[in-house]
Amino acid sequence: MNRKNFIQSLLGASAFISLPFSSYANDHDALSEAIKSTSKNTKGNLFGFKTSPIKKVKVGIIGLGNRGTTLLQMFEWLVAQGHCEIVGLSDLQEKKVQKAAERLKQWQRKKPKLYFGNDTEWKKLAQRDEIDLLLIATPWEYHAPMCIYGMNNGKHVACEVPLAYTLSECWELIETAEKNQKHCIMIENCCYNEEELFVLNMIENGVFGDITHTEGAYLHDLRAHMLSNDYYENQWRLKHHIERDGNFYTTHGLGPISFYLNIGRGDTFDHLTSMSSRELNLSETAKRLGSPYTDFKCGDMNSTMIKTAKGKSILLQFDVHTGRPYSRINKVVGTKATHDGYPSRLYIDKEELAYWGHRWLSEDDYKTYQSKYTHPIIKKLKTISQGFKQGHGGMDFVMIYRLIRCLNLGLPLDINAYDSVMWSAITPLSEISVASKSMSIPVPDFTNGQWKKENPLEIMRDF
Repeated sequence: MNRKNFIQSLLGASAFISLPFSSYANDHDALSEAIKSTSKNTKGNLFGFKTSPIKKVKVGIIGLGNRGTTLLQMFEWLVAQGHCEIVGLSDLQEKKVQKAAERLKQWQRKKPKLYFGNDTEWKKLAQRDEIDLLLIATPWEYHAPMCIYGMNNGKHVACEVPLAYTLSECWELIETAEKNQKHCIMIENCCYNEEELFVLNMIENGVFGDITHTEGAYLHDLRAHMLSNDYYENQWRLKHHIERDGNFYTTHGLGPISFYLNIGRGDTFDHLTSMSSRELNLSETAKRLGSPYTDFKCGDMNSTMIKTAKGKSILLQFDVHTGRPYSRINKVVGTKATHDGYPSRLYIDKEELAYWGHRWLSEDDYKTYQSKYTHPIIKKLKTISQGFKQGHGGMDFVMIYRLIRCLNLGLPLDINAYDSVMWSAITPLSEISVASKSMSIPVPDFTNGQWKKENPLEIMRDF
């Protein structure tokens, strides 16, 4: 795919109606206009959106690979308490659906209806009147179409990351959610991790003062998974690395950071610039293992810098090619304190010159802060979920618990449609910047200006 067709695929055809490719190939203003031309007339009316309480949420799950199977297990406690019921399971492969159904019957009496065998069976599940919520855990390219179809069939949707990876999909998701007045949440589990919630609670209580800079990442050696013939069906994830270059997995780092910075609730992403290193690690491993795929477009490390409307900076990194310990970095720099993740370390600044130094808090002092600022959600759920499957150190259960209980109680969700789209849109924007020699790229406003209202974070509520 040449550069013109590549950028067009990320923006949508409407961006090219009035601007020939040559006019913006190296022209920031013209490229900004092309991005702006993808915009649709959104209303921004889903902030604080809530529906009538749903006493027992009827759930249909689409996609029962590694992730879908894990998510299914997170419902065990909620089903036992009568908060929800799994009424349908869908996957292309019958064996995956049957295996999930066998697992489900260990803790749910009523059998779900099963859908499998071709690539349209999931639509029958989405069309069922009794279903309240569709949970989508399929390969990335199906996320936006499935969410849009689900909402157009009267369902709330919760989808694995990313929600979309083209700007045209981002706009269509918002337009569809607003038109149908349905929840459209990207289930970003790292927003519910104990460390990130601890940092967020300190920020909310003024420990960091004013935030100036943050860093997040997805640094995860996925070579074994991507080059396997079994882990990702038909090696779908590897194929993205053959064809694309940018940050494909923004939200593990950016989701928590967005909460730290009140993105969509008083601030927003303004512009970004992105560059990728050369690629070596994945191709060398592929050759060593005799893989048929050995030529990859995606660089080993992508670094994307984002500036917010209020002048805060974000460094977001992505590397799934390199052998290294896992990290999301999780750095927060404020006028009163600094946090570095992996391992979690905290520095508290002192006004007195004599106290200035270069040492993190001692283990005992760190534990004092940790005890004082453990998020109320974590304190509560550690006591009620004992003996049940937790997932990713507990954050998967917390995420599903919050989703279902918000629907039970008729409360706004922790993550709304605008959050989900804003975090996802960084992927195509990073790709455009990389393809344009790291040109500064404006971030569209999917909220119709509603981000300017300083609303409280829903994830800080206790219920």
